[in-house]
Amino acid sequence: MSSLFGLSHNATLMFWTLLTIVFLIVLISKYKWNPFVTLLISALLLGLLTGMKPADVITSITGGLGGTLGTIAIVIALGTMLGKMMAESGGAEQIANTLVDRFGEKRVHWAMMIVGFIVGIPVFFEVGVILLIPIVFTVARKTKMPLLQIGIPILAGLSTVHGLVPPHPAPMIAIDAYQADLGRTILYSFIIGIPAAIIAGPVFGKFIGKRIQTEPPAELAEQFSNKADRKLPGFGITLFTILLPVILMLIGSIADIIDPEATSSFTLFCEFIGHEVIALLIAAVFSFFSLGFARGFNKHEISRFTSECLAPIATIVLIIGAGGAFKQVLINSGVGTAIAEIATGANLNVILFAWLVAALIRIATGSATVAMTTAAGIVAPVLAMTPGANVELVVLATGAGSIVLSHVNDAGFWMVKEFFNMTVPQTLKSWTVMETILSVIGLVLALTLNVII
Repeated sequence: MSSLFGLSHNATLMFWTLLTIVFLIVLISKYKWNPFVTLLISALLLGLLTGMKPADVITSITGGLGGTLGTIAIVIALGTMLGKMMAESGGAEQIANTLVDRFGEKRVHWAMMIVGFIVGIPVFFEVGVILLIPIVFTVARKTKMPLLQIGIPILAGLSTVHGLVPPHPAPMIAIDAYQADLGRTILYSFIIGIPAAIIAGPVFGKFIGKRIQTEPPAELAEQFSNKADRKLPGFGITLFTILLPVILMLIGSIADIIDPEATSSFTLFCEFIGHEVIALLIAAVFSFFSLGFARGFNKHEISRFTSECLAPIATIVLIIGAGGAFKQVLINSGVGTAIAEIATGANLNVILFAWLVAALIRIATGSATVAMTTAAGIVAPVLAMTPGANVELVVLATGAGSIVLSHVNDAGFWMVKEFFNMTVPQTLKSWTVMETILSVIGLVLALTLNVII
């Protein structure tokens, strides 16, 4: 690729990336183009503008789309079935009722943050959203609260855990790269994560919920509403059913920490049932019994529920896949590397440096895990040359940077947009701002802890 206007190679890459993202936002928000088609065109455009060979661009797009949907498509399908069983049996309503009764209507959004935090510990962000979306819709309907006032706290809880709290894969990558102490990292992650989640969740959620009025997508709201006037299932069995994938994934994570080499067959078994696909498959099948047959549904009704719930999620799955294609072109075109080089040139405090590198890669590639992985590789040598640095806080600063400013190249952005039935500008004002609040507060608290400890 030739340099543009005499700019350096890296600056030229950044220019084309920015131009493509503006093109993408304008086509979707102003001209109402289909996001799936627009994301594919933008990925193609970016690849060609940055000098990739046409054949390589196509390979990146198909590889990125396939790679993103490889697990996510299965997870979304199984999670939606689990959500559908919770809705049809009245389980989502039971959880909503119990939370409203315990916390009171005025404070139910605090309960939502706690639910997001707990459910998010062993599951990927996308899995958590799929599991909890029926509860969000049900609580919003029951309390007549704005949808975002209920939804943002859950998203904040899930996102905090995704970026900061081991045994999530992203923090574990950095712990391994920096040789940090796992126990101390977990302790600090709670000290930093809980206040960050409170401000970005219930506090910001209440603020933005009044300003952005949105209704759940009609098809999903219909799907996740309890139509029959039937007796609700018990709170205990409903909670166990929704937490079953969480419990299984947690078992897998603990087994991996205790026996990282997987020397015993028991560890291998725990890791197998703890894989998100297997855990959700077990939970979905369990829900057919606990919330299906046990509630008086017959085999034909359960078959109908599990078939009809898949149609509304087809668009969401395709948009997430196209977001993955765009992300892959960003990575393969060298934009991620260019950003890392620009950041390395600056002479900064190692905690701030780690946050900045992760943040820039996250903004460019749209993936928290890619940002964490790439940043860990860049920061580790710098950290090795910084004696006396608090390694655990550098892990958390990297994690905080990896969740900043989620926008159009992030699959999570499209997922939240579609599930909460928002426009692109509304998603930027709510979800993107929430992620950025989480990230910046995480950084500030890491720097503050560094002074105290």
